[in-house]
Amino acid sequence: MFLALRELRFARSRFALMAAVVALIAVLMVLLSGLSSGLVNDGVSGLRRLPVTAFAFADGTRADGAFSRSVIDSGQVEAWRGQPGVEAAEPFGNTLVNAHSGAGAPIDLALFGVRPGSFLDPVPAGGTRLGGEDGIVVSSTLLDAGLRLGDTVTVDRLGVELTVVGATADQRTFGHVDVAYLPLDTWRRIHNAADGEATAVAIKARAGAAPDLAAGDAAAGTTSMTLADAFATSPGYTAETSTLTLIQVFLYAISALVVGAFFTVWTIHRTHELAVLRAIGASRAYLLRDGLAQALLILVAACGTGVLAGVGVGALVADGDVPFALETPAVLTAAGLLITLGLLGAATAIVRIAAVNPLAALGAQR
Repeated sequence: MFLALRELRFARSRFALMAAVVALIAVLMVLLSGLSSGLVNDGVSGLRRLPVTAFAFADGTRADGAFSRSVIDSGQVEAWRGQPGVEAAEPFGNTLVNAHSGAGAPIDLALFGVRPGSFLDPVPAGGTRLGGEDGIVVSSTLLDAGLRLGDTVTVDRLGVELTVVGATADQRTFGHVDVAYLPLDTWRRIHNAADGEATAVAIKARAGAAPDLAAGDAAAGTTSMTLADAFATSPGYTAETSTLTLIQVFLYAISALVVGAFFTVWTIHRTHELAVLRAIGASRAYLLRDGLAQALLILVAACGTGVLAGVGVGALVADGDVPFALETPAVLTAAGLLITLGLLGAATAIVRIAAVNPLAALGAQR
């Protein structure tokens, strides 16, 4: 690394400019990663935290908006309970409503109708579990917004009054709307559903077992999907995640192109010096290793600086109303991809070193 370190020292302004560009890209990657994780949490955290293996909807229900279109009956729930590998199957209700608090503040709620005492019944971090007909357990984010245990929430147009009896320890939202768990019979009254009806069958597999979803659908007359696949039914989930993923892909491609272009120009600029080294006996492999080590030093230093800056900016953003959540695995993955793709771009340019002619040191190019 003799040549690489000397060049970094004596051409530090050029390398500092390159490092600044890479650091800015790293900041963008961290912010996009946090925004992506935040949007996912804000869109499907309520579903993600359900102890569910799969959901079974009415037969033929389209995947997009399945929770708003599907209607199943008690017979289909019983059919799923008898399937091999199924530990439990419960009716699950889902609907979005507008409501207001006792103080008159408007509240949007994603109502999750569950049978009290079932595996879907949440254990609250504060307050009590579902019991009474009008009790609800709400997401912790509603408490952050000013709602309190014991407050009354009234569903608009229907006038149904619900009492906050508990709150979860974490954020639980569906389609960017805070979740409220309530007894299934109360959900049916609000949703105007008949006795025994629900939105979907929530299926929990036995430990170590994998239920045959196709066989269960054939027996129950349903269309099922795994919990992860059910995320796409959340309003806006697919459009949001695919858009952010596309932006991230373009940023990765841009980073590789920027780093590759820089080292292409830099390699051309120092062709004479490389030829001198070749003339005095340096091997191509040595020069290639030296060039890649130089690129790796710049990428690691710049990426580390950018990640730290991005985490700092993200911490400020997370305190606001923006759905933002930094997750260590996602940030490390983004940083690793940025360094790897930058190295690939640099390697493409540094390969030109293999074509350097030692005679160029003697002026044979003229």
